[in-house]
Amino acid sequence: MTDRPWLAAYPAGVPADIDVGRYASLVELIDAAFRNHANRLAYSFMGRAISYAETDSLSAAFAAYLQGLGLRQGDRVAIMMPNVPQYPVAVAAILRAGYVVVNVNPLYTPRELEHQLSDSGAAAIVLLENFAATLQQCVAQTPVKHIVLCAMGDQLGLVKGALVNYVVRHRRKMVPPFDLPGAVRFGEAIATGRRAPFKKPKIAADDVAILQYTGGTTGVAKGAMLLHRNLVANILQSEAWYQPALKKVPAGEQIVTACALPLYHIFGFNINMMLSLHMGGANVLIPNARDLTATLAELAKHRIHSLPAVNTLFNGLLHHPDFAKVDWRHLVIAVGGGMAVQSAVARQWLEKTGCPIVEGYGLSETSPSVTCNPTDSSAYSGNIGLPMPSTELKLIDDDGNEVAPGQPGEIAIRGPQVMAGYWQRPDETAKAMTADGFFRSGDIGVMDERGYFRIVDRKKDMILVSGFNVYPNEIEDVVGQMPGVLECGAVGVPDEKTGEAVKLVIVRKDPALTEEQVREYCRENLTGYKRPKLIEFRTDLPKTPVGKILRRELRDK
Repeated sequence: MTDRPWLAAYPAGVPADIDVGRYASLVELIDAAFRNHANRLAYSFMGRAISYAETDSLSAAFAAYLQGLGLRQGDRVAIMMPNVPQYPVAVAAILRAGYVVVNVNPLYTPRELEHQLSDSGAAAIVLLENFAATLQQCVAQTPVKHIVLCAMGDQLGLVKGALVNYVVRHRRKMVPPFDLPGAVRFGEAIATGRRAPFKKPKIAADDVAILQYTGGTTGVAKGAMLLHRNLVANILQSEAWYQPALKKVPAGEQIVTACALPLYHIFGFNINMMLSLHMGGANVLIPNARDLTATLAELAKHRIHSLPAVNTLFNGLLHHPDFAKVDWRHLVIAVGGGMAVQSAVARQWLEKTGCPIVEGYGLSETSPSVTCNPTDSSAYSGNIGLPMPSTELKLIDDDGNEVAPGQPGEIAIRGPQVMAGYWQRPDETAKAMTADGFFRSGDIGVMDERGYFRIVDRKKDMILVSGFNVYPNEIEDVVGQMPGVLECGAVGVPDEKTGEAVKLVIVRKDPALTEEQVREYCRENLTGYKRPKLIEFRTDLPKTPVGKILRRELRDK
């Protein structure tokens, strides 16, 4: 490895490197966790405790069911669910059966869902019935042949499960009518799988484990191919990095993590679900973290040690009247990622909980963690921390040359957690990688003399809304197809709540076009966080001599 000046700033006990060969695959890590922690609590959901042994048994049955469908090793299976117990069961089953997980945002519109299912070539999908109507609108245009439907109450027992499903379906009207012929219910699939044979596949470290979709400079969502070894490496890197904080948990006490991050997001997937699994911890599943009242009511029932979250959630919890109902005294680690943590939020969090937010940095393409502040920090630093064990960072210019010390440059990353490339997009992969194997992040950073990194700008025009990437090109492409729109430009503007928000500037073709019509069109075609918060109409857009929209000027005005 190249010179790593940051190693001198590592906390005591954190190794410079991890053993990347410790597990031959993510499945080996999962199997070891099920074996070693069988009697422990794995997940808590709406008052229901689910053990490692139960998760193991359900996922083994579901894996046998999937194999019985005649899928070939390496086939893609999509999951479209919030944080419900069926999610970790489905993930373990898909991987154990030799398939590839395709994480899907359950709030996608039919247009977005169709693209992801078609691009990944998903042969099957496991989804919560709440989103079945969305699938119905696009499934005929996708390669999906098999559908497994889950319900919110599936894992809550006969009486409570039936009650929860009744409330969700009939009282809250959260399940729009749908018609998906041939769809199989989760419980039926498990029952079928329990009677079916299971053939353990040979899974290699370099096999693809998940396709994690992320936008691109073109605005078309691309699947980052995360290999078994990428995810295993990041789990072990994170475990090593968190040790100084986790040592504060009394010996013999199980580490309990609040799982408020969506599991379909790589941060929640690896840092909540997989890291906890590996360490024998328990996850408190929060199906909808935006419902702060319900989230705090659930957290108040548990002794929470770990809370990975984005700035928006930390801020929302802090300002909720029920915040003090949670006993925060056991919290030893609060990791902020996905978007910049604001200093005012970090200061208030420390004052109210006594546990500092340690900010980290990562991407879908890096499984996700790249850097993090030391977890024995006593205060918020305002930077993204030090590179993780076995990770190299350098700052480069447009030509790929390292910049002079102290100068800003694009953050380039090399390490065992870096993806193999973009699914079926060798051209995009080539653009993203340097000749010597570093991934170009698109973020501009500086490094101080101790090896701490700070992000100062973004090379791409990407907008970061509550930790989710939004690409202006996609917004412009979608809205540009709306009747009455001549042309449009999308930019990110500062937002106190979400970090950044989408601002859309439109030149009308039809003078009668209204803001409400544009908002309704966006509701039908873009998932929530991509929708413009601000809409402005102008007579023209600022452009370069060759006709490229000057987004910076849209932002400045």
